[in-house]
Amino acid sequence: MSELLTHEEYKSLGASLDFPQNPFIDGKYQVGSGESIKTRNPSTGKEITNITTASDGDIDLAVGKAREAFDQGRWCRLHPSERKDILIKLCKLLTRNKKELAVMESLESGKPIRDCVQIDLPETIHTIKWHAELIDKIYDKTTPSGDNALSFITREPIGVAAAILPWNFPLLMLAWKIGPALAAGCSVIVKPAEQTSLTALRVAELATEAGVPRGVLQVLPGTGPAVGEKLGRHKDIDMVSFTGSTETGRLFLKYSSESNLKKVVLECGGKNPAVVFNDAENLDLVAEHIVNGAFWNMGENCSAISRLIVHKKIKSDLLKKILERLRDWKTGDPLDPQNHLGALIDGEHCKKVASYLTEGAVVGGQIEGCFVTPTIYETTVDNKQAKEEIFGPILSVLEVQTNEEAISLANNTEYGLSASIFSANTRNALRAARELRAGTVTVNSYGEGDITTPFGGYKQSGFGGRDNGIHAHDQYCEIKTIWIDLTDPASQDKIE
Repeated sequence: MSELLTHEEYKSLGASLDFPQNPFIDGKYQVGSGESIKTRNPSTGKEITNITTASDGDIDLAVGKAREAFDQGRWCRLHPSERKDILIKLCKLLTRNKKELAVMESLESGKPIRDCVQIDLPETIHTIKWHAELIDKIYDKTTPSGDNALSFITREPIGVAAAILPWNFPLLMLAWKIGPALAAGCSVIVKPAEQTSLTALRVAELATEAGVPRGVLQVLPGTGPAVGEKLGRHKDIDMVSFTGSTETGRLFLKYSSESNLKKVVLECGGKNPAVVFNDAENLDLVAEHIVNGAFWNMGENCSAISRLIVHKKIKSDLLKKILERLRDWKTGDPLDPQNHLGALIDGEHCKKVASYLTEGAVVGGQIEGCFVTPTIYETTVDNKQAKEEIFGPILSVLEVQTNEEAISLANNTEYGLSASIFSANTRNALRAARELRAGTVTVNSYGEGDITTPFGGYKQSGFGGRDNGIHAHDQYCEIKTIWIDLTDPASQDKIE
C-alpha cells in the first residue's frame, strides 16, 4: 500500500494545486464557449475552481479532430508496440503526479484520501498499464475454410468512441474506458461528470505529454443535456461507453436509435445482495466483508452491497459483529487519512439519500451537510430501502427462513450487477453462485474481481458489453472477415 501523508500535508498540497479550467481539445486546453460550471468541494461547499464547458461548436470541433486523427492514422496505424510504449509512459507520468491527482480527486469528489491514494490511483495506473501490455499480445484468427479458401478474422478499432463517466470513481472509471479504447486504436472523447472534471482534464494533458497524438484523447466538461446528449446523438461518433444510472443509460439507447445506430455499452445501476447461509463460518470475516461492501466510498458504488439477506439462525450474531466492525469506520474531512468515509458528492444527491433515512435505524441515520453516517435498517422486501438503488451508506437487512428463500429474494430485483454468497459448504456456495442472476458473484468475500475479469451486469444493470479483461476490448473493436478465394478458374488441380 502507498504511504499516507498527514492531514496537514494533504491540506497544504491541496492549497497549492493548479486546477484545469477549460476543455481539452486537439492536444491543448481551449476556452469552452458553453456556460461555466463551478466545481465545489462537497465536504465544505466551497468553490474549487470555475470550468468553462463545451458548446455545440466545441463538440463538433472535438469530434472533427477525433475523426481527422483516426482517418489519418496518427494513433490507430502506429505499430502496436509504439502505442504500448506511449501508454506505459503515461503510466509513469501518472505515477510521478499521483499525489497531486489523489488530492485533486478527493477535493472534488469527497472521497477519502486514504482510498484515493491506496486504491484509486494504483488501480488507475494498473488498468492503463494492463491494457497497454495487451496491445501486442492479442492475436487474430483464421478459420477452417477448406483447401479452396483462406479466411481471416481480424479486429479493427471502431473509430471515434465517446466515454461518458460517473462521478463516484472519476479516475478509475476513466481508466476503465480509455485503457482498452486507446489500446484498440480508437480516438476517444471523454465527457466527465459535471461534478468531477478536474482529474480527467489533467490526465488528458499528461497523455499528450506522453506522446498520445492531438485529437486522440479529448475531454469535454459540461452537463448531461449540453454535452452527454450531444455526443450520444452525434452522427460522427461510432460508439458510446456509458457508466451511470439505469435511467440515463436508457437515454443513450434512444439517442443511438434516433441518430446513426452507434454501438452503445451500458454499465448501470445495482441493488446488490449479500446472501449469508445458515452454515456460514467465521462471522467476523463475513462482517468485515459486509461493512466494506456496503459502506466503502460512502455506498456511492454501483456494486455496493445494499441488501444483506441472512438466515434467521445467524442474523443476530452477524449483526452484532457488523456493528463492532463499523465502529472503526470514521466519517469526516476526506483529506484526513484517519477517516474511512468522506462526503457525498453534492447537496442534490445528499437530499436523495436523506429521503431513505427513516426512524428505527439499528445504527446511524444522521446527516450533516453532505455527510451521512453509515446506516443499517432491519426491513422487509416491500420497503423502498430494500427495493430501490440508494447510492449511499444505507444497508437493508432482510431475514429469511431457508437458504432457498434467500436465493429467491436475492434475484427478486430488476438489477443484476453483482452479488455475494457466504457459505462454508462448497457445494451450496457454488450452486448459489450459479443461481444468482448477476454479472459478478463473489464467494465468501466481497469484490468485483480484478482487471482480468469482465465486469458488467444482467437485466437492467448492463447492456452491450463488459468493462475490464480482454472482453473490454471488444466494445471498441469491429470484427472483420477477410475471405480469399484460392481456386484457379482454369484448373482447380494446377498450381502455376
